[in-house]
Amino acid sequence: MTTKERISTQFTLHPAAASSELLAAATAEALPTIIGDVEVFAIDPEIADTAALLDATDLSPATSANCVLVAGSRSGEERIAACMVLANTRADVNRRVKKLLDVRKASFLPLERAVAESGMEYGGIGPIGLPGSYRVLIDSRVAEAKELIIGSGIRGSKLLLSGAALASLPGAEVVDGLANEIV
Repeated sequence: MTTKERISTQFTLHPAAASSELLAAATAEALPTIIGDVEVFAIDPEIADTAALLDATDLSPATSANCVLVAGSRSGEERIAACMVLANTRADVNRRVKKLLDVRKASFLPLERAVAESGMEYGGIGPIGLPGSYRVLIDSRVAEAKELIIGSGIRGSKLLLSGAALASLPGAEVVDGLANEIV
């Protein structure tokens, strides 16, 4: 059974472009920049966190991609990236992301700041609609996925799209080895 088939047995899928009430405003505004189908489904905000959603749907962690916001600075210039990694992997912040950002030290963006700058809710932050100054780094395994669940910008819904559609986001960079397998 595909991810979409499994999701549709528990939730009602809607075209995301026609369902802005299920998206953060920034996500809804940026949606037309994506090439490919993007669907949205409402969820109980209590299962917005990846582990809870996967438990509720009995889906594999490889069907979900997390958005991790990372920051570092070089010569007084702050550099921020949204790293899209599969739920069964962990962003390689200390080596790969740090090198890509060309910073001495990279760390996760503080929660309050991530929420304030993205205009999205914690547990729903996704790459679609993030500030234009953020780089969007997509692990190659995410870009290759046929169907993915990602944040919609709010805790009350999730997006379903292909990795190729996600990689079509303007400025997105597909990166080999952005994440490591969780052991």
